[in-house]
Amino acid sequence: MGVGLRAFSRTACALGAMALTVTPVLAQVASDAAQAANREDPGATQPLDIPAQPQVFTSGDTGGGFRGATAIVNGDIITGTDIDHRLAIVLAANETELSPEDRQRLRAQIQTNLIDETLQIQEATASEVPVSDAEVEATYNRVSQQNFNLTPAELDAYLESIGSSPRSMKQQIRGELAWQRLLRRNIAPFINVSEEEVQERLDRLEADKGTEEYRVGEIFLSATSENAAAVEQRAQQVMQQIQQGGSFVAYARQYSEASTAAVGGDLGWVRLGTLPPELARTAAQMQQGQLVGPIPLTGGYSILYLIDKRQVLVSDPKDALLSLKQISIAFPAGISQDEAAARAERFSEGVQNLGGCGGVNAAAAQLGAEVVSNDNVRVRDLPAPLQDTMMTLPPGGVTQPFGSVEEGVRVLMLCGRSEPTAASGPDFDQLMSQIEDERINKRAQIYLRDLRRDAVIEYN
Repeated sequence: MGVGLRAFSRTACALGAMALTVTPVLAQVASDAAQAANREDPGATQPLDIPAQPQVFTSGDTGGGFRGATAIVNGDIITGTDIDHRLAIVLAANETELSPEDRQRLRAQIQTNLIDETLQIQEATASEVPVSDAEVEATYNRVSQQNFNLTPAELDAYLESIGSSPRSMKQQIRGELAWQRLLRRNIAPFINVSEEEVQERLDRLEADKGTEEYRVGEIFLSATSENAAAVEQRAQQVMQQIQQGGSFVAYARQYSEASTAAVGGDLGWVRLGTLPPELARTAAQMQQGQLVGPIPLTGGYSILYLIDKRQVLVSDPKDALLSLKQISIAFPAGISQDEAAARAERFSEGVQNLGGCGGVNAAAAQLGAEVVSNDNVRVRDLPAPLQDTMMTLPPGGVTQPFGSVEEGVRVLMLCGRSEPTAASGPDFDQLMSQIEDERINKRAQIYLRDLRRDAVIEYN
């Protein structure tokens, strides 16, 4: 989903904590206050039959019940409900059934993320650059429309239906906005990139013309000598969950401790020389769509996902623009697998005689098929299995049928191809911004590490 996803009353939390830890002195003060109130209000003199050791009669979370703190971060409370709601968002994005052990490990990581998020929000407040409720609401409304294609009210209902809440997503949005604001104020102004550095890199780009560059996704987990083994094990578990069908982007957003977590771990297009040596050696041997890790680095472990690769300053066939028609049929609910296969076979035979792009609509109507046209599809934006096919398909050619009983069966017909022009590479200003972003990311990791080191965190 490419973008960002707990508004607690500190006063209420503090009062709740105090109510659970009343000392005898406070109890006496409360008793004296009650007696004074009774003298003013005769109706308050009726005794209440409250046992000394009350037991909860019902089990489970009734919605209004109290959920104990799992962590208190500089006085701000993170509850089990906060973790449950954030966990529900991750699970909904992954379509993968986790074992109880994996679910518990994911809860532990989400708790760590919530602690970092709380520290970032607190630091923004302390630095007098807090994020307002209006800013959070505006971003939430934009996310609902751009990422979910829902109205804010519909997104509210969806989050409730998966066991999460709008409050949880809005708190994550608040944390991301707070962190971006802190980086712009406390780090970005002090990053200096000289014109000589930019020109030197431009010269290297020209010298490297024809060499490969890589679009890489990364999940980075920081580690020290004391917890390296535990962090490596957690990274291996993340690897397994992604390999079993989990979303790399979703796990990067929740697990990665790099600043690129907000964009799903996407590092953008990079050359091997700009990566740490350990990552460069690994990326050089990866194929598109491959996942590798955990890779030990100074300061932690990384999981790499190779999204794509291309040659520097050389036109890439995958940048060609295609004019396509999609011809598809849907199956009625409850159809058997055998009957669906028979219909798919008849459809496959029929699309071989469509008569080119001009005759598609008429021929599709006879097949009971639907036609959708798109004249601006980039090859690299298609699923990997279709990219090679579309680069060799002649105009008027159709792909092999693909789909499922649930989604229906479809083919793509190529109506035209616009070959890409030679790549020009980044200009001076774009490259300067890229170098600045690299340095901001490094400083951001140090900044967050210092916030953790200085925090007072109590765990339950």
